[in-house]
Amino acid sequence: MNIKSSALKTGLYLVVCFFTTFSNLTYGQDSISTKKINIETLFALAIRNHPNLAVSKTAVDIAKQKTAVAKLKTLPEISASASAFYLGDAALIEKNLSGSEKVPLPHFGNNYSLEAKELIWKGGVIKNSIKASSLGEELAELDHQNEEQNIKILVLGYYLDLFKLGNQEQVYHQNIELAQRRLELTEKLYKQGMITKNDVIRNQLQISELQLAKEVVQNNMRILNDELVVALGLPENTRITPDDGILKAHFQPRDLTTLKQEAYISNPNVQLAAKETELLYTEKDITKSEKSPALSLFAGNNLVKPITNVMPVIDKYMNTWNVGVSLSYNISSLYTTDKKLKLNDLQIEKNKKYEQALKQKTSVAVNTAYIKYNEAYSQRNALEYNKALADENYRIIEKKYLNQLALIVDIMDASNSKLEAELKYTNAEINIVYAYYKLLKETGKI
Repeated sequence: MNIKSSALKTGLYLVVCFFTTFSNLTYGQDSISTKKINIETLFALAIRNHPNLAVSKTAVDIAKQKTAVAKLKTLPEISASASAFYLGDAALIEKNLSGSEKVPLPHFGNNYSLEAKELIWKGGVIKNSIKASSLGEELAELDHQNEEQNIKILVLGYYLDLFKLGNQEQVYHQNIELAQRRLELTEKLYKQGMITKNDVIRNQLQISELQLAKEVVQNNMRILNDELVVALGLPENTRITPDDGILKAHFQPRDLTTLKQEAYISNPNVQLAAKETELLYTEKDITKSEKSPALSLFAGNNLVKPITNVMPVIDKYMNTWNVGVSLSYNISSLYTTDKKLKLNDLQIEKNKKYEQALKQKTSVAVNTAYIKYNEAYSQRNALEYNKALADENYRIIEKKYLNQLALIVDIMDASNSKLEAELKYTNAEINIVYAYYKLLKETGKI
């Protein structure tokens, strides 16, 4: 009886464990969300969610606020003050300090003042300061655009690598199925005494190697998927599936000369260098203004009690006001500004040389990307032909092997050549897509 009860409990426990494990597995499978993404969606998600872009976007906001602060210099400076104080009695002292006489004064006093001042002219320093801040804002926006393009090409690399691995997984899967069918045939031939055990073992080893290679590909897919999920700001349990529609798209860039001209205009790095030169010229204008006199308007109103500049002191409010013009000049600028202007000129010269070097570098980059794009197309065509040859070669060798006209080594070599040709071809089609977008990146049009 106890044995039956124990067996029953053990059986129930195993059933519960089974259903618990099954439900956990089911939950794990259901919790994974597959999301098919095309390149346009990929870029949109990256721009919206990539953490690096949040930094450059904040830099743009800071630059805009600096411009708003610089514009405040066009407004007058206005200040107001109020004070209350206790005024002690005065003492009149003899010339020889031999005696003194106490003079009673009103004890409680107040002072209210309102002053305004505005800089009218100083060699355009205010206008140029605002212009410099506006140029800083444009620089921040260009830097953000450049960061966007860098992020786009980065996530595109992840995306296309994931696409390649998915294709490789399919190729390995198909070749494993082919090898398994071949293993079945070799086992039949072995049982009939037509081949040796070595042929069967060689087939088994090849299947094992293909399965291991497939596992490596699958692991790399998981790693790339996780990196892409983080970059796009998607939930952790998302499985990204690339859109194979990109392989059907026809990419036709313009001629090389036009692409280079577009790069000089649109490439964010070239634009940044040109804008930095413009900013340096503005900073030079600000330096020049140091030699100019400062012309300002001022006005003020003052209300004070008691009136202490008369005797006896009057316990009443006295209101005074003033308005006028002030002119000031920094004499030291006569011997300091020239050295500052020389520094400005050197900085401008340096940045112009950098700008020219950057244009040459951009021209080389566009030229390289254009060559690589055409190379990707020619490689795809050549590898497509190689794939057809490898397929035909495998078909012929397999037929010979089944007719005892070829060795197991021959069919293994043919199988490996077929696998290598298929892997290269699937990668070649995707390389065209990357080469095209890389070309767009160099021209600043991605």
